Amino acid sequence: MLQSIKQIYRNKLGATDGEIGQVNDFYFDDKSWAVRYVVADTGTWLPGRQVLISPRAFGGFHQAGKVLSVNLTRKQIEGSPAIESHKPVSRQYEEEYHRYYGWPFYWDGEGLWGRSEYPILSAPPKTMPHQETVAANQKPEHADAHLRSAQAVQGYSIKASDGIAGHVRDFMMDPKNWAICQLVIKTGNRFTGKEVQIPVGKVDRISYEDSTVFVNLTMEAIERSSAHDVTRVAA
Repeated sequence: MLQSIKQIYRNKLGATDGEIGQVNDFYFDDKSWAVRYVVADTGTWLPGRQVLISPRAFGGFHQAGKVLSVNLTRKQIEGSPAIESHKPVSRQYEEEYHRYYGWPFYWDGEGLWGRSEYPILSAPPKTMPHQETVAANQKPEHADAHLRSAQAVQGYSIKASDGIAGHVRDFMMDPKNWAICQLVIKTGNRFTGKEVQIPVGKVDRISYEDSTVFVNLTMEAIERSSAHDVTRVAA
């Protein structure tokens, strides 16, 4: 059963030794459609910090009520590389982040998660590996152009081949590999339209400048797509 991303917002995040905040957003790769990071709102625990948590840290999607379990300690998370909330994620930051936890890079291999189709299910090492220092004269890398906020894309217009067909309402994710499989679209009027699902394979591109998702479907085909059934969404 697929998992609604929208339904996970504000759920609590539990480390191995206590709560660490709640789910604030998801960053996904708009080419592979894999969720790369959960963005945690740490509240008063780490004020002013935006914390990214890779699906590798979850050891699977384990949800007890409204709490998601993370296989990390509070100390590990507190010591992870800090990221500025007003700046996009750079590949340089991601490399530092993955080195800190001792995880392989997801871009090193053909699988969804590098050399694998699934995130690593075992817990990361308790002792952090030595981090490579970045040379002082090394130029900072640009942000990953394909790493995007689910919160930001929710609400984007859906541009069919023959007109505007609606807007993005939600994302449906496979909890086994954290891959987004379906877009939930509200067709027609925001108040009177219906919700349908289309596979992400029908997405041609996303324009962040125009706040629009372009799909290779007609408006009629979108209207005839499978209805979004909230009773079949994983809670």
